[in-house]
Amino acid sequence: MADTKQYVKAAEEKMAFAIDYLDEQLAHIRAGKANPKILDGVKVMYYGGLVPLSNVASINTPDAKTIIITPWEKPLIKEIEKAILNSEVGITPENNGEVIRLGIPPLTEERRKQLAKQSKQEAETAKVSIRNARRDAIEALKKSIKTDNVPEDVEKDAEAEVQKIHDKFIKKIDELYAAKEKEIMTV
Repeated sequence: MADTKQYVKAAEEKMAFAIDYLDEQLAHIRAGKANPKILDGVKVMYYGGLVPLSNVASINTPDAKTIIITPWEKPLIKEIEKAILNSEVGITPENNGEVIRLGIPPLTEERRKQLAKQSKQEAETAKVSIRNARRDAIEALKKSIKTDNVPEDVEKDAEAEVQKIHDKFIKKIDELYAAKEKEIMTV
């Protein structure tokens, strides 16, 4: 009995990781509001190596349409500016010598649709990994009948439990996607 529980628990952990990953990916998608997470992927050249922007500057959002980046060392302003321009952020930085200001432009209808589509793809990727976790757990459970002499009815109960967990996580993905889509499409 304990053997089937370990398969169910492993599947649930994999599914939870998929949800966490989706949450992280959706946070990186710009939705018209200033969010420091859109800069997480930006790497700055610092003493011969690429480091995350957050390691060389403080990032603040004083209002919903502005991100302010304050470098910890003044000479880094040019490097930070170059890194932002070369990244996929898609916003031109403004530099006053002390801080770098990113004005978040309002999204066009076409850009909103692109971002919603990107969010949908991220959600689909998460669903695929959840389905894979379910499939792996069910295969392991079916194998346990032969190898660990687990009774067939116990295996079927565990399979049903895995399916229930799967359905719960798929619903969570749909909720996350719907919330992100609403955030993107709200003007």
